[in-house]
Amino acid sequence: ESDMDDPQLLSLGLGKVVALCRECPEKTEPNDDSAVVVETSSGAIVLAVADGVGGAPMGYKASAIAVEAVSEEVLDSAPGEDLRPYILNGIERANREIIDLGVGAATTISVVELHESRARAYQVGDSMSLIVGQRGVLKYCSTPHSPVGYAVAAGLLDEDDALTHEDRHLVSNLVGTPEMQIEIGPNVDLSAKDTVIVGSDGLFDNLFLGEVIEFGRRGKPMDRALALADESTERMYAQDDVLPGKPDDLSFLLFAR
Repeated sequence: ESDMDDPQLLSLGLGKVVALCRECPEKTEPNDDSAVVVETSSGAIVLAVADGVGGAPMGYKASAIAVEAVSEEVLDSAPGEDLRPYILNGIERANREIIDLGVGAATTISVVELHESRARAYQVGDSMSLIVGQRGVLKYCSTPHSPVGYAVAAGLLDEDDALTHEDRHLVSNLVGTPEMQIEIGPNVDLSAKDTVIVGSDGLFDNLFLGEVIEFGRRGKPMDRALALADESTERMYAQDDVLPGKPDDLSFLLFAR
């Protein structure tokens, strides 16, 4: 339920993480986004961003349950243990707890685990994660679980049309539903100077993918986060038939070495 004016910088063993969670402009309800950064005793980092479904009851509660469940499960892991089962257990536990609320609440979640030499992403819904190399090479990009996201992945729709598509808001996979499915990404080699961005659709619905990459990889981590936040917020207010722009809660985590 945060409404942060400025990003927060965390200095961890593997690198720096900048966090921002900002309420939708002119919104009267609580911020439906939640985010968490976990550093394990072995030095691994887990980043998670969840976006409670707007228009459904208690979206802010659903997203909080999701990131809390993942963080609690991860912190129960023993030093050096594989984090994959703990992350999956956290998402599945969140799914049960949200269903048990009995009010129809739901949320997306995007999770990335980071180790010294590798990273892996997990996803439910249309919150997204990116892993970008030093020269802007896109090493990994998650696919939004939505009709529009699948159409882009299949080559049936280009990014420009996708960002302004009338069905952009539809999501086909959510935490808090009996049909939930967890997508597990591949192990990605993590190199020096790589950047990892995990964010809600408040980021990815307001900036083109290439813009997220460029703003997210140049300069000091705090400067990158400010650029992403400022550009996204400016687009939310803009009225342009060509550029994307949709008022929404904005949350992201940016990791850089």
